[in-house]
Amino acid sequence: MSPRPSGSAPAEPDAAAVARDETSGPADRDSSGTVPARRRARRGGFLRYVAQRLAVTLGLMLGTTVIGFLLLQLVPGDPAAANLSDAALGNPDIVAAFNAKWGLDKPLPVQYFVYLGNLLQGDLGTSQRSGRPVLEELLDYVPATLELAIPTLILAMVISLVLGMVSAIRHGKAADQTIRVVSLVGLSTPPFWLSILALYLFFYVLGVSPNGGRLSPQFSPPEQVTGLYTVDSLLEGDPLKAWDAVQHGMLPILVLTLVTVATLTRFVRSALLEVLRKDYIAAARAKGLPSRTVLFKHLLRAGLVPIITMTGILFASLLSGTVLVESIFSWPGLGQYAYESATSLDRSAVLGATLFIAAVYLLLNLVVDLLYGLADPRVRIS
Repeated sequence: MSPRPSGSAPAEPDAAAVARDETSGPADRDSSGTVPARRRARRGGFLRYVAQRLAVTLGLMLGTTVIGFLLLQLVPGDPAAANLSDAALGNPDIVAAFNAKWGLDKPLPVQYFVYLGNLLQGDLGTSQRSGRPVLEELLDYVPATLELAIPTLILAMVISLVLGMVSAIRHGKAADQTIRVVSLVGLSTPPFWLSILALYLFFYVLGVSPNGGRLSPQFSPPEQVTGLYTVDSLLEGDPLKAWDAVQHGMLPILVLTLVTVATLTRFVRSALLEVLRKDYIAAARAKGLPSRTVLFKHLLRAGLVPIITMTGILFASLLSGTVLVESIFSWPGLGQYAYESATSLDRSAVLGATLFIAAVYLLLNLVVDLLYGLADPRVRIS
């Protein structure tokens, strides 16, 4: 094509140019500015999608407050009876004062709208059990759960991807059968039983692990910066305390990793087996592409979308707390906090924990949806 004379009108693009324009990447630009305009349109569509999802998330959070509040009213028991002594319960004035203090003497709609108004101001209420703001208690308990959930997820993802790929590639062979049996045993083993077994073996029999908690008695908790004892101890300049915190977290992380790996490995295997049956995998092999290229560029990337979905669900499950595992290892995480709040009918604390868990699931679901576009270019977020 001859160059366009200076000052003349831009030429109409031919079919080949249009095709190239349609398939051009984000970094491609032409003189007419067509691609930047398309990039702005895509960016606008992406922002609209995020705004819509955030609006839906807020609506679901509002629905969670309604459902959680109503379900608490159906729980048998009296908060006054759960929090006052027998002597105080025998005094009607004390019971009436307790109900008035926590707004339990008001009609249910009034109680809900008072709670919702406080929630919109960032006030999750005050715990009837401890007298502390629920938000402060969550900030104490959630980092403990994060200290287990983050390393568990990282270890589980690495191990599950390796085992799942080996099992899928060696489909029907000894390695595949062994991995399937081991993962099935892991799925069938109750986490609380595995926790008791690990504590008995490594603490009582071998004596190589602490018996529970986040720190040994000779160490005081570090000054809270992140809430993660390992990180805060290092920031405090005390590596011995940090190592002690690591040792206390090893057993619960081991148990949670084994349970998570058992679930995720089978899912990775199934996702990759489905991709292995696709024609383009056979075509890639027929072209003589190296096995590493077929494995990582074609097989793994195509199977990432369902794997990301399951990983997000498992991470949300870890963040919501594992009550029995935390109880056995005396780990003050969110699961134990929710359990103790429920047994004492601490309504503000239960609602606060419920909202946090709902927010975790909803936000991780949004993040997973956004990651789809990075994992698979066929997915169009807008």
